[in-house]
Amino acid sequence: MRKRLILSLTLAVIFCSASLITMAVAAEKTKTAQTKSQVQTNKPAAQSANSITQDAVKNGVRTCAARMNQVTNFLTAGAKDVGYMMFFSKNNPDQQMTSVSMEIPLKEASSAYASASVVPGQANYCGGMYETVAYWPQKCAEVAEKQFGKFKKAGALSKNIGVRDGGSTKVFLMPAGTGCVSIKKEIVR
Repeated sequence: MRKRLILSLTLAVIFCSASLITMAVAAEKTKTAQTKSQVQTNKPAAQSANSITQDAVKNGVRTCAARMNQVTNFLTAGAKDVGYMMFFSKNNPDQQMTSVSMEIPLKEASSAYASASVVPGQANYCGGMYETVAYWPQKCAEVAEKQFGKFKKAGALSKNIGVRDGGSTKVFLMPAGTGCVSIKKEIVR
């Protein structure tokens, strides 16, 4: 009788442990699925691929195509007749940095030069950055207030190039003859 009681208790402990382990594994799988779902829903909505992105994909850049599309759509929004030149690795372009240089026609200036680069990271993450360069006929102080007034004054790089700080975005204002050259730079994550 005693052996049966011990055997029954042992089996009860085994079944309870198995049930708890199964429940813990199921809870962990649910948590992992929820985390993956949250990561996917936090990504920006898919945009149709612009001609720059289509060119990048045609040349083997796939992992960072969405990031390239996001940045170049932002830079060229509303612009017509944008010209560009791609820079990508001939060897394994999908795992290397890809860059594009663009001429973007502007309303208030003749054109701006823009450069955007993307690079694959870990876990299907692609970092990116862009710079835009434009000439303004006004003095830098006027350009700073009129074009970049929302950015904080952040002093100068050394003595001639002023800096405006917008957090992850910085604007550098460089005197050029009677006008000013603005260089806007942002890292995109």
